[in-house]
Amino acid sequence: MTDADDFELYRDDWGIPHLRAPDALRLAYAQGRTTALDRAWQLEVERHRSQGSSAAFLGPESVAWDRFARQSRLDDTARRCHEELDPETAAWVGAYVDGVNDGLAAGAARDERFARTGHAPAPWEPWVPLGIWIATHILFAGFATKLWRERAARALGPEAATLFATDGPGTAGSNGWLVPGDRTATGAAIIAGDPHRFIEDPGVYQQIRLSCPEYDVLGLAVPGIPGLAHFGHTGSAAWAITNAMADYQDLYVEQLRTAADGVSVEALGPDGVWEPVHRHTETIAVAGAEPVEVEVLETARGPVVTREEAADQTLSLRYPPRVRRDLGFAVLPALLRARTVADIDRALDGWAEPVNVVHAADTAGGLLHRVAGAVPLRDPANRLRPVPAWDARYAWQGWAETPAEPVQGFAVMANARGIASPLGVEFAPPHRADRIRELLSGSADWSPEAMADVHRDTYLASAEPLLALLPALEGLSPAAEALRARLLAWDRHMEAQSTDATVFSALRTATVRRFAADPSLAALAGAPTGPEVFHPWLYLLPRVGYALEGLLTTQLLPDLDRVAHVRAALEETAAAGAPDVPWSQVHRLAPWTALTDPDAEWPGLGGDHDCVNATSSVPGFTDLCARASAARYVWDLARREDSLWAVPLGADGVAGTAHHRDQLALWARCELVPVVTDWDGLTKESA
Repeated sequence: MTDADDFELYRDDWGIPHLRAPDALRLAYAQGRTTALDRAWQLEVERHRSQGSSAAFLGPESVAWDRFARQSRLDDTARRCHEELDPETAAWVGAYVDGVNDGLAAGAARDERFARTGHAPAPWEPWVPLGIWIATHILFAGFATKLWRERAARALGPEAATLFATDGPGTAGSNGWLVPGDRTATGAAIIAGDPHRFIEDPGVYQQIRLSCPEYDVLGLAVPGIPGLAHFGHTGSAAWAITNAMADYQDLYVEQLRTAADGVSVEALGPDGVWEPVHRHTETIAVAGAEPVEVEVLETARGPVVTREEAADQTLSLRYPPRVRRDLGFAVLPALLRARTVADIDRALDGWAEPVNVVHAADTAGGLLHRVAGAVPLRDPANRLRPVPAWDARYAWQGWAETPAEPVQGFAVMANARGIASPLGVEFAPPHRADRIRELLSGSADWSPEAMADVHRDTYLASAEPLLALLPALEGLSPAAEALRARLLAWDRHMEAQSTDATVFSALRTATVRRFAADPSLAALAGAPTGPEVFHPWLYLLPRVGYALEGLLTTQLLPDLDRVAHVRAALEETAAAGAPDVPWSQVHRLAPWTALTDPDAEWPGLGGDHDCVNATSSVPGFTDLCARASAARYVWDLARREDSLWAVPLGADGVAGTAHHRDQLALWARCELVPVVTDWDGLTKESA
């Protein structure tokens, strides 16, 4: 389609690519080619994860994911969605894929992981970006939580289905806030925030600028996906998103039987009729081990994602992209062309997956706060637990309207109940959202630089229910008395240098473990069964840790002696000796990597899962942090060149290079780097 001479590649002092091309198609090609040069390993890992073939070079540990990807038919869904793209969007995505294919060899030559694993990249198919998008977000809506709710309801009764409602960290979340012009120093709006995801090396967001005669946009791209889906600034308009916490994926309990021919499989449908089931077998190649055979089944509801014959449980997954054959990819080039809030709003009417809350603003004073995405209309029971496939009551009945609200004062989105409440079940607690509003209310002349003070805030409001039980405890040992006094005097900030924060975490850990060992929860304490990919949702200890705030006050567990457990936890922590080390010494970053690097050194962090600086560990299990801000951004609508951003690692995905981790120390301190818009301030490279 094009070649390297058809675009220009510039970089700033942080190695961030700025691309300029004669038209949108050649710019998409440039984005794909440059991403392949910088992040070939990451692209290949994500491509093979979407196809369920990553174990072929990553080994047996990747089989569980590959099995799920194949059984849920991610690659086939991507194919179907690609077939339905309009010609213009298909050509744009195709140009990106052409660029990736032309850059993969050079990118692979830069990265020793290809030689170490013996993996050689092969050409991408046109639908691979759609497959990566689906694989990245298939667990976003947390349908696996329904497996946990089913387990809790069976063990403790139906009323306990939402007893462990996380209203806390899930697989993903975000902070975002929009400050209108009447509260800023310039009179123009500022949009800021940070998406929370599992931190990966290389990072899941890529700082990039895309410029052609039609538009000049900078923002955060997802490697493997053209355009800027989530965060972008066009100069005259800007947008950002958070996870809406909507529920839009359903699990159906299927009744299967062997058909009369003795080979085919049938499922009982909602009309009492046995329906044909698609069935075939696939083989997963595994590096260093024997191949694994996978049976793929699909009913009229959707792909079968778990089939435990011993437990007599077969569940199919129904998710919008497979039903609608649409991911909303036509929105991506439309966002790049947006000049106003109205343009962004109109484009997002076509968004599908995942469901997001959106902030947008423009230089004319336009403001936007809305939800975008596809949520099915169906019985409320579908949102809670798996429902019977043979009952027509639980069939999908169309699509919900996505809410929008006027911006009055500050607009804040932090996964809490609010604008998206009608579309979900479990949301984050209000602590982050309330704290952001409190901080923003402290000034009427906000500047981009001052937003870092909001990003780095470490106040932990969710500590209150646990600390509130301490004053009434009686008969404590002298050591426990001293520890109680220390914690009650603590300012409740999880600062990196705070030793009190470390002590609080130790008390929280002891409390969580005692709760999880209580006889009233014994029925939930067993090891998970079923597909490994769902196991993180099914262990009791993390569930107690994430839901501790609610478990400390719920009336649904009358036999749980909270006071006794907290007293014992306090004594245990005191007897062990208060861990008088800075919080950052135990609260260290532990990112996911496709290949383990035992020599990697990662920084200590401030914050915690309910802080604005949301560095999430697993309370009761570990103080290490695997989930945090996957990027931070500040979009200034007065002067785009005054905008700021940062990512956890750096612009280059190749270990050991100058820009692989050059932003890590700044990110750990919640500092940001300047956006560069002057082409004369950039260094031109040969494309």
